[in-house]
Amino acid sequence: MKDIGYEKKLEKLGAFEVSSNMLKIAKNNDKNNTILNAGRGNPNWINTQARLAFARLIQWGVDESKRTIDFENMAGYTEKDGIYDRFCQYMKNDDEVDDFLRKAVAYCIDELGLEKDELIKEITDGVIGNNYPVPSRCLKNIEIILNDYLESILYNGVDLKNETVVFPVEGGTAAMCDILNSLKHNGLVNKGDKIAMNTPIFTPYIQIPRLTGFSMVEINLRSKEENNWHMEPEQIDKLLDPEIKAFFIVNPSNPASQAISDEILDRLAEILEKRKDLIIVTDDVYGTFVDGFRTIYSIAPHNTILVYSYSKLYGVTGWRTGLIAMHKENVCDRLIKELPEQKKNDLIYDYSIVSTDPEKMPFIDRMCADSRNIGLYHTSGLSTPQQIFMALMSLTHLVVKNDDKYIKKSKEIVSSRYHDLMSTLGLEENNYSYNAKYYSLINIYDIAERVYDKEFSEWMRNNFEEIDFLTRLSSENGAVLMGGVGFSAEKGTVRVSQANLPDKDYKELAERILNILEGYHKEYMNR
Repeated sequence: MKDIGYEKKLEKLGAFEVSSNMLKIAKNNDKNNTILNAGRGNPNWINTQARLAFARLIQWGVDESKRTIDFENMAGYTEKDGIYDRFCQYMKNDDEVDDFLRKAVAYCIDELGLEKDELIKEITDGVIGNNYPVPSRCLKNIEIILNDYLESILYNGVDLKNETVVFPVEGGTAAMCDILNSLKHNGLVNKGDKIAMNTPIFTPYIQIPRLTGFSMVEINLRSKEENNWHMEPEQIDKLLDPEIKAFFIVNPSNPASQAISDEILDRLAEILEKRKDLIIVTDDVYGTFVDGFRTIYSIAPHNTILVYSYSKLYGVTGWRTGLIAMHKENVCDRLIKELPEQKKNDLIYDYSIVSTDPEKMPFIDRMCADSRNIGLYHTSGLSTPQQIFMALMSLTHLVVKNDDKYIKKSKEIVSSRYHDLMSTLGLEENNYSYNAKYYSLINIYDIAERVYDKEFSEWMRNNFEEIDFLTRLSSENGAVLMGGVGFSAEKGTVRVSQANLPDKDYKELAERILNILEGYHKEYMNR
């Protein structure tokens, strides 16, 4: 029997909290079906090369530390002098992992111009985690590697790596929190200010600005399915409003999985000629799933704060590895200089405890300080093992670049699963070149009309929200999806992840969706 009170409570929760509740329900589903949880975006594949290289580096780091102290389970400190030569001697010639590490180090020396002893010393200390992150924001050589990776996968041929600074953080979620907190602290976005968002969008971008302390006014730049989930020119033109302080976007989008079209990118560049004060935050975690991807940062580097996470491509959601990147000359630093004198003086006071010249402290370094409430700036920064692991993931791509079979296979996996889902549901596939296919946003009312008729579809629209559909799907058939409304999508939409179920399960998932619709149709016929 339908529990209206319970469903009303669920509707007040965020999309991810609703999904967690659906998972609990699915565990005791009526048919004792195996649970199919396509609600979360955690991929069910992992990169092995970076993990094995990381483990090997720890072994090397421990053995290298024993050169100075070697007592039972105690080792000492590492020494820079001659460390590169010792590293080369340590790596075996007939070992696949060691071969990758040799190639990765050679790439850093030959292609990036890094000093060999300094590089190996930083990697060795970093992987065993025996020192605080120094510099706090990012290790020196690691920043160069990360910048090279970002340029290779996101910038589409635009040379920005030498003009970009990086702040590694605990995943894309930490990046969002750090950016918003520092924008607020530095008076760049204040309570009551207008911010624009391209919706549907990842739910925290909707939730955080509404929380106490932010209370920002949202301006919706909506994408629609009939336009391949792309913004139309009149939507992006809303950014001409000078009262809009910032624009938040996930590119490719979540949940619709569509990258911004070249047409809209070009129009955005034109708008920024008039809106040089606009702050853009772009979350590009799914960029590698689109061929020829172009980030907003590549066309508007001075206005854009770039967020990237390794989680979805490399299967490392548990590692919490992401970053914030900004151009050395950026809108945030310029706007800070234009703040009212009293606000500038307040900020000088705040940052004076960690900088001898706080007025000139870049915004990205202020984010690093703010992440530890300024006073603990000296112990800020992402853990050094995480930074080394990010560099290793980057290098698995950089040593092969255009022949990266791992990235190619990742695209093939989600594309094949997308095909099985859509073909079984009888829906037309969107093979548009901008489609990452990591998620699908499907409308249950549209499927109801396709399978049955328009009258039945209208009956469902008028009598059932998607929360009822999600609950039935979980309780009766043991399948878990996410509601689209939580992403500011249209009513009746649900998000399917093509990342976290075995290939064979996507046809089964589609059949379970159709089975639930069949149950609704029986109610309709017997009403």
